[in-house]
Amino acid sequence: MAGNPVHFEIPAQDTTRAQKFYKDMFGWEFQPFEGPTEYNMARISESAGAAVFPSEPGAIRVVFDVDDINAGAAKLRDAGGEADDPQPVPSMGWFVTGKDTEGNSIGLWQNDSSAPGPS
Repeated sequence: MAGNPVHFEIPAQDTTRAQKFYKDMFGWEFQPFEGPTEYNMARISESAGAAVFPSEPGAIRVVFDVDDINAGAAKLRDAGGEADDPQPVPSMGWFVTGKDTEGNSIGLWQNDSSAPGPS
């Protein structure tokens, strides 16, 4: 359903320490996600996940489900926010990173098992 939080990203200076923290707190099991940069994902419920990645600590980015990634990006811009171009996650879906009107980082996600891989 559009608008549900489906993922959040946790920036960490020490990704090993951060993964241990969330495992100790909630029992989350992280797995590395194959890609060009370090990104460690955990399934936290049937419909939501989390990730720890190397970055300066700060705000956790919440990613919201949308029915159509292009329409979602346009709506984010129309509402006064900022949106990057949609990017595929091969065989999983599409994501957009952006900001709300207050400068908070947010993301949009559309499930799509036909999302293309690198060419």
